[in-house]
Amino acid sequence: MTGPESEGSQVRRAVCPGSFDPITNGHLDIISRASRLYDEVYVAVMINKSKRGLFEIDERIDLIRQVTAEYGNVRVESFHGLLVDFCKERDIPAIVKGLRAVSDFDYELQMAQMNNGLSGVETLFVPTNPTYSFLSSSLVKEVATWGGDVSHLVPPVVLEALNKRLRKD
Repeated sequence: MTGPESEGSQVRRAVCPGSFDPITNGHLDIISRASRLYDEVYVAVMINKSKRGLFEIDERIDLIRQVTAEYGNVRVESFHGLLVDFCKERDIPAIVKGLRAVSDFDYELQMAQMNNGLSGVETLFVPTNPTYSFLSSSLVKEVATWGGDVSHLVPPVVLEALNKRLRKD
């Protein structure tokens, strides 16, 4: 059904893409906020075969599912290829991206314009909570590798997985 009579029944979908290696409280902040704005939020764990992550894709998906279970409208899937293809396959018209600093904007704007040009998918930028403005998965891994306390930067289940993975027995 198309036209005005179907407007009320359309499911509003968005995707939050990333590598999530591991998912941080900053990622969760953006996903949580998106889940309040959209009926369905996909977390697309992008596969980059040229990069070796700390966690395997299945482990990342499992961790993300655990920490987003309370939202009820979040789906977690992996994807290899162009994000716009992921969006087309699932009828997702919007990408939600968090911006930590002005330096993020230049790169993200280029990606947003390319994605829109390729497929018409819109990108919505959400300013990161100032508490997480410095936070990245890479930084979390580096600090944790050297024994630093990252307990305030990741959910407890992620902290447990990080400690287990980095433990040198």
